[in-house]
Amino acid sequence: MKVGFIGVGGMGSGMARRILDAGHDIAVYNRTTAKARPLGEAGARIVETIADLTRDADVVITMLAHDAALAAVVGDEGGLLASLKPGGIHVAMGTHGVGVIRDIDGRHKEAGQVLVAAPVLGRPDMAASGQLGLVPAGPPAAIDKCRPLFAVMGRGVFEAGTDPVAAAAIKVSNNFVLGCAIEAMGEAFSLVRKYGVDPAIMHEVMTEGMFAAPAYKTYGRIIVEGAYDPPGQKAVLGLKDANLALAAGEAVGVPLPSGNVWRDRLIGAIAHGDGQRDWAVMALEQARASGLDVK
Repeated sequence: MKVGFIGVGGMGSGMARRILDAGHDIAVYNRTTAKARPLGEAGARIVETIADLTRDADVVITMLAHDAALAAVVGDEGGLLASLKPGGIHVAMGTHGVGVIRDIDGRHKEAGQVLVAAPVLGRPDMAASGQLGLVPAGPPAAIDKCRPLFAVMGRGVFEAGTDPVAAAAIKVSNNFVLGCAIEAMGEAFSLVRKYGVDPAIMHEVMTEGMFAAPAYKTYGRIIVEGAYDPPGQKAVLGLKDANLALAAGEAVGVPLPSGNVWRDRLIGAIAHGDGQRDWAVMALEQARASGLDVK
């Protein structure tokens, strides 16, 4: 399959490499060309414009950090709306708000193009090893065409229906639960530390009992060890996700009180200079608020 890939940061580079290694013909565009160089050395075609990328592509994947970047790639002069061929498929795999996905879905339809929203679940190491969860939603024929690509990028596909907005809603909601779980762990670890307990013991109690799940094991370990560098997801992007969740709730009248705590901890962490560290650093912010020594 001929694939165009836009956005080869921490997550995108691993995903694109999986597609390349599976034998697909892949062209890569990235605003910062240097980030695409390792893929070029491995055999991908590095292009200088989105029009060059879309010329022969059957599917174009975007893996972008935020809504503004997605809107620009789609709608700017020379973007996907202008260059993707009629019937061409755009697979948006980043974490985006329901509003922007609804908007670009409508614009693609007007242009005779197809949008599949397929946000991913996982961290960069999972992207590199093909262990991501994928949540696609869009026209069934387009999803079927993308299945060979999904198979090499992910361990599981959770189809969310025919409306791309549904996939965005699921990803935002999933990150809401995860963000609140990290905040709750930060609170619990700070509490036991106040009683002189090694938080590693609390982590073992949690992950060998009711919370024996990858999120608690991975993020709990990061908190216990203070291993916030290098980041899997930066705190600044975690704040973006918190705001997306709160905006999605506000749009349909759903209060998300835990989301306010999640967001505020991230704002505090960023204010303390930790915005480029892993978003689990919100637990460090909780420790500060608890009067504990922090690293």
